[in-house]
Amino acid sequence: MKKLPPLKSLQAFEAAGRHLSFTEAAIELNVTPGAISQQIRMLEDNLGSKLFRRMNRVVALTEDGLMVLPLISGGFAQFNEAVTLLHQKRSDAPLTITSAPSFISKWLIPRLSNFKTRYPGIDVRIDTSDRLVDFAHEDIDVGIRFGNGVYPHLDTIFLFSFDLIPVCSPALIDKFGGLKRISDLEHHTLLHSNYDALDPGWPDWAMWLAMVNEEVDASHGIYFNQSDLLFQAALDGQGVALLANVMAEPEIDAGRLVQPFSNRLPVKLNYHLVTSPQKARVAKVVAFREWILEESAYLRQDDQAG
Repeated sequence: MKKLPPLKSLQAFEAAGRHLSFTEAAIELNVTPGAISQQIRMLEDNLGSKLFRRMNRVVALTEDGLMVLPLISGGFAQFNEAVTLLHQKRSDAPLTITSAPSFISKWLIPRLSNFKTRYPGIDVRIDTSDRLVDFAHEDIDVGIRFGNGVYPHLDTIFLFSFDLIPVCSPALIDKFGGLKRISDLEHHTLLHSNYDALDPGWPDWAMWLAMVNEEVDASHGIYFNQSDLLFQAALDGQGVALLANVMAEPEIDAGRLVQPFSNRLPVKLNYHLVTSPQKARVAKVVAFREWILEESAYLRQDDQAG
C-alpha cells in the first residue's frame, strides 16, 4: 500500500477546499492561516500536483483539487463515524432514543419498564424532539419517526399505522350534556391539530365530518401544533379532539377519555423505527429493535385484521 501523506496536511486541504478559504479553515482547525498554507504546500509537494490556484485574496481548487476533495471529505466523515460508533458501543453507554413527545409519553414510557426488565444492563436516555437527526454525527442511537417511511440512507422498519378517533373527557359530557348525535358537535369546542408543515393533507375535523356526511362547521375551536398539547387539552375537558387510537385507547380503558362516536379516520402516515445502517448492528440497538417489534406486534396484527 502506498504511503499516505501526513494526516494534518490532508485535514488542512479538506477544510480549505470546503471553505475555499485558508482563513476559514484556520479558524475551524484552530491554527493560523500560515500553517494551513504550509500544510497544503507540503501536500502538493508530496503528491506532485497543484491543488489550489492562489489569486489575490482568494483561492480556487484546481482540476486535481476538485477531483480529490469529495473523496478526502468522505474519508474524514467515515473516520468520524467510526470513532462515534466505538464510543456508542461501550457497554456502559446509554441507549439514546429520540421521538416526538406524544409518542414517548403515551406509548413508549408506559412500556419502558418491560425493556429494562429484559435488559437491566442497558441504560436509556430519551430525547423528545421532532427534528431530523444526523445519526452519523450525533449521540443518538435510534429514532421512532412518524412519516411515509422514506428516509434515505437510514435503516427503516415499519412499526404500525393508526386511525384518528373523536374523544373527550367524561367531565365535558357531564358538564355540557351527552354527545348522542354527531350534529351535537356544533355545540362543543373542537380541538384541532395544526400539522400543515408535516403534511398539507393531514386528516382533520373537516375530513372526519365529510366522511360521516355531517354538516358541522369545523373551522372554529382551538389549534395545536404539538399532539401532546392536543392530547392534554382533551384530558382537561377543553373540547373534543381527534386523536390517534393507539395513544387514546389506554386512556379510554382507564376512564380518563371517552369515545362518543365509533367512526375512525385512517391516517396515511405511519410510525417507523430508524437508525443508521452502522448503528443497526450495535448490540443495544439490536436489543431495542427486537423488543419494540414484539411490543408493537399487536398493532400490526390489527392492521392485517382490518
